[in-house]
Amino acid sequence: MTDTTAFRPFDTLIAQEDAQKLLAQTTNGADDGELFLERMRSEALVFDDGRLRNASYDASEGFGLRAVKGETTGYAHSTEISEAAMKRAGSTVALAVGDEGGTWADAPARTNRKLYTDADPMADAGFGLKVETLREIDAFTRDLDPRVVQVSATLAASLQEVHILRPDGQLVSDTRPMTRLNVSVIVEKDGRRESGSSGGGGRAGLTGLMGPQHWQSTAREALRIALVNLDAVPAPAGVMDVVLGNGWPGILLHEAVGHGLEGDFNRKGTSAFSGLVGQQVASKGVTVVDDGTLPDRRGSISVDDEGTPSGRTTLIEDGVLVGYMQDRQNARLMGVPATGNGRRQSYAHAPMPRMTNTIMECGDATPEEVLGQLKDGIYAVGFGGGQVDITNGKFVFSCTEAYRVEGGKVGAPVKGATLIGDGPQAMKQIRAIGNDMALDPGVGTCGKAGQSVPVGVGQPSLLIGGLTVGGSAA
Repeated sequence: MTDTTAFRPFDTLIAQEDAQKLLAQTTNGADDGELFLERMRSEALVFDDGRLRNASYDASEGFGLRAVKGETTGYAHSTEISEAAMKRAGSTVALAVGDEGGTWADAPARTNRKLYTDADPMADAGFGLKVETLREIDAFTRDLDPRVVQVSATLAASLQEVHILRPDGQLVSDTRPMTRLNVSVIVEKDGRRESGSSGGGGRAGLTGLMGPQHWQSTAREALRIALVNLDAVPAPAGVMDVVLGNGWPGILLHEAVGHGLEGDFNRKGTSAFSGLVGQQVASKGVTVVDDGTLPDRRGSISVDDEGTPSGRTTLIEDGVLVGYMQDRQNARLMGVPATGNGRRQSYAHAPMPRMTNTIMECGDATPEEVLGQLKDGIYAVGFGGGQVDITNGKFVFSCTEAYRVEGGKVGAPVKGATLIGDGPQAMKQIRAIGNDMALDPGVGTCGKAGQSVPVGVGQPSLLIGGLTVGGSAA
C-alpha cells in the first residue's frame, strides 16, 4: 500500500500510483530514470536609495521526466502536473531510449538524514518587519561614515519542495530552505567613488539574518571594503607570487580545479584532469574534498536531485588525484559509485555532476607564516567574478580586495588586479598552506551549461607561486 501522505503537496494533482505507472512505461527499456516534481516559492526585498525599491514574490511548480540508456538521455518537462501532461512527456522521452535492451540500475541508497530545517523561512517575519529591518540597515550604514553616499540592502528567502519518484516505487522527498542578506555601500571622497559589499546566508531561517548583531556586522564589513578601495592604487602587472586569504577566495579553487573534477568532463576526456587518477596533480599537503553534508550550509543537500544521499567526496589527497564528483549516469558509465553530486537548477533541467561545498583542508602553517613567505607579490582577500576553460584549466579572476606586498610587508590596497593562470599548474605551485581554513559566508552560485545552483567554498590561506597578475600599472 502506497503512503499517499508522502506524496504531498502533489497528491491533489496526480495520484502517486498513476505517476509511478506512467514512469514505469516511459522507462521500459532504459537503464535509469525518474520523475522529478518541484514546487518553488521565493521572495526578495530590495531597499535602495533610502526607499523600498522592489518587492517580489514568485511561485512555480512543474515536473521533469527522464529516461537514460547508456549515454543517451530523454528528458521532458512541464509546468502542468497532471496525468495528461505526463503521458505527453512520456511519449517524447520514450522515443530517445526505445523500449528494449536496458539494464536497470540499482536504486539510490536510502537515508533519513536531514541537514536543515523544512520550515518556511518566508514565514519567519511579516512583510512590515522585513521592510523596517531594511530601513534600519540603511540608516545605520549611512550613519557609520559621512563618506557613504549610497546604500543598498537585500533580503531574500525561498523554499523548494522536491519529490523524486522511481519506477520501482522508491520515493525520496526533500524540503530545502534558503535565505540571504546582502548590503552594498558606495562611498565618495574628493570626487572618487568606490563600492563594497558583504552578505551571506544558508539553509536556515531569516531570524538570525534579521538580528541587529548580524546585519550591523554585515554593514560594517561592506563599508570597510568600500573604504579600502577608496584608498587603492593601481595594481601592478606581471608574473608574481600570490597569497590567497581564507574562506571566500576558495572560489578560485572551485573554478580552477572543481569543475575539472566533475565526472562528465572526465568521462568524455575533455577535462585537464582526465585520466589522471592516482597521479600527483597538486603539491604535497593539498587535500581537496567536496562535502554536501555540512548542516545548514548554502551548498549542502540532504539528497541530490536524483535521490542519492549527499556525501563527502575526497578529490585530491596529499596532492594525488583520487576521484571525481559523480551523478548516476556518469558514475555508471565510468564503473564507479555515484557520489551524490547529481544536481539540477529546477524541474526544467536534467541533472548533471555539480559541486556542493568544495573545500581545501588545512595545512600546518599559521596565516602569518604563509604571508611572511610572500616577499614580493599580491595578497588577495576578496574575489568577484571568474571563469575557467575546462579543457586546459586556464582561469581568470578579478579581485575585489587585494594588497601589494613588497619586502615581505603588506602595503597599499590595489585596484583592478586580475589573477590569470591554469588550475593544474597552480595546484602544483602551492608553497604554503595555512591552518586557518574557513568557509565562505554563504554567497556562492555556480553556473554550468546554462544551469545555476547554490554552492559553497572554503580554504585556508595559501601561497601560490608564479601567477600572472593583470593590473593597471605597467
